[in-house]
Amino acid sequence: MKYLLANLVLLASFLSHNGTLKEIDKGYGIGDYATDFSLPDINGKKVSLADFKDAKGYLVIFTCNTCPYSIAYEDRIIALDKKYKTKGVPVIAINPNDPDLQPADDVQHMKKRAMEKGFTFPYLVDEKQEIFPQYGATKTPHVYLLEKTKNGNVVRYIGTIDDNYSDASSVKTRYVENAVDAMLSGEEIPLTTTRAIGCSIKSRK
Repeated sequence: MKYLLANLVLLASFLSHNGTLKEIDKGYGIGDYATDFSLPDINGKKVSLADFKDAKGYLVIFTCNTCPYSIAYEDRIIALDKKYKTKGVPVIAINPNDPDLQPADDVQHMKKRAMEKGFTFPYLVDEKQEIFPQYGATKTPHVYLLEKTKNGNVVRYIGTIDDNYSDASSVKTRYVENAVDAMLSGEEIPLTTTRAIGCSIKSRK
């Protein structure tokens, strides 16, 4: 009996720290090193962070075709890419949704959306739904700013794009822009985490 109780305590401790196989990992925190990935874009070409040889960092954004919040932020995501890609911080967009649960988030709809909006950045598919849990993304959109260093890609900001998803003209605080500007200037980022505002990621069980 004592042996059984001891094992149950060990199992409970393991699960509290590691979660179940189906449970989403808590993901990265500020200062963690984010591992690279290799995901297909809308044309089937594999894309990795390492492909961007001259990058100083990356804006990894989990987004999709269908979420109203993602749609509201599309033009701003394009603007972020145009503004910072030339400064060495490109946008890398990843669709984490399971198309069986959200059919309009399949590759064909992604391709159509990218063409309609004129996406200037890679739009990747998290086919096996392995990358978004690794990052800890829970919403679309959910932003991760990574700084490329000699030791790896360091997480510098996690959260939302700005303080007004519904009206770009009424934005008062541009969290992502403030974070990227500070990172590129070698200054302390004023706010490193904010609460991501958006739709829950559609994950298969």
